[in-house]
Amino acid sequence: MASQDWFDKDFYKTLGVSKDVSDAELKKTYRKLARKYHPDSNPGDAKAEARFKEISEAYAVLSDAEQRREYDEIRAMGSGARFTAPGGGAGGFEDVFSRFGQGGGRADFDDIFAMFNQGGGSFGSGRFGQSTGGFRGFGGPQKGADVTARTTLDFATAAQGETITLQAGDGKPFKIKVPAGVADGQKIRLRGRGRPSPDGGEPGDIVVQVTVRPHPVFTRDGLNLRLTVPVTFAEAALGATIEVPTLGGDPVKLRVAPGTPSGRVLRVKGRGIASAKKGTGDLLAELQVAVPSHLDAAAREALLAFQAVGPAENPRAEMMAKAQD
Repeated sequence: MASQDWFDKDFYKTLGVSKDVSDAELKKTYRKLARKYHPDSNPGDAKAEARFKEISEAYAVLSDAEQRREYDEIRAMGSGARFTAPGGGAGGFEDVFSRFGQGGGRADFDDIFAMFNQGGGSFGSGRFGQSTGGFRGFGGPQKGADVTARTTLDFATAAQGETITLQAGDGKPFKIKVPAGVADGQKIRLRGRGRPSPDGGEPGDIVVQVTVRPHPVFTRDGLNLRLTVPVTFAEAALGATIEVPTLGGDPVKLRVAPGTPSGRVLRVKGRGIASAKKGTGDLLAELQVAVPSHLDAAAREALLAFQAVGPAENPRAEMMAKAQD
């Protein structure tokens, strides 16, 4: 809105409030009117749409303390002045300049334009000549409202990426490309796909919050994938080659060195989460020695025999010594 329009528009009347209305009451009144005249509530109603634009324009000015002060000054000045050509009789430029205690010479122009930070420019250029953006760049077209949505993805879908179809609040379906590596709780923003602006500004966005279902085997550690791999006591003690699964691919073979302790992590390069921006993580396999819960007689005898001939070492000795320090 060009600033000279403020002389002709009574924003307080538009919103139906007094000039000393508080910020809280102003906001409450605006929200009530906006709900009543919003285009979504009045589809195809041109009058309601026009009324909504007037309400939005008025609130944009009055809700900003600086704009409201300047608007009040301009309206107060305009109440006793008509901007006519010099020599147009009473009520011309002289009325405006009389508010500044001036006689109407060159200094008068300097004073009035200094008030608007114009430096003596003309009414048809600079800030006075702008067609949108409001006084000093404020009060321009509003961005449309964002639309929020939620989606729950399988672990593999989130890791590998996929184009999915969701449904907006108005029931209309829309497609969204889920980037590879999207994490639980992350938001995906579709710019310009939200609600239209009420007054010709940019449309809002669609903001999709992602929930990722847990995987029964894998967990995420950044771009790395972690899993716990059970191994037998014999495999850990004697060494072995084992197979472990990968996410969405063939299993890989890992070499377990003789004497591998429980908790050791083996790394498989490049078999984690692939991200177009951050690269590809690794697969981290943590080995855990699986202790059998039941032993038959032969297995028990063999284990007792091993205990008798095995190394006479206490695996807790170092821990006990450190605890005494």
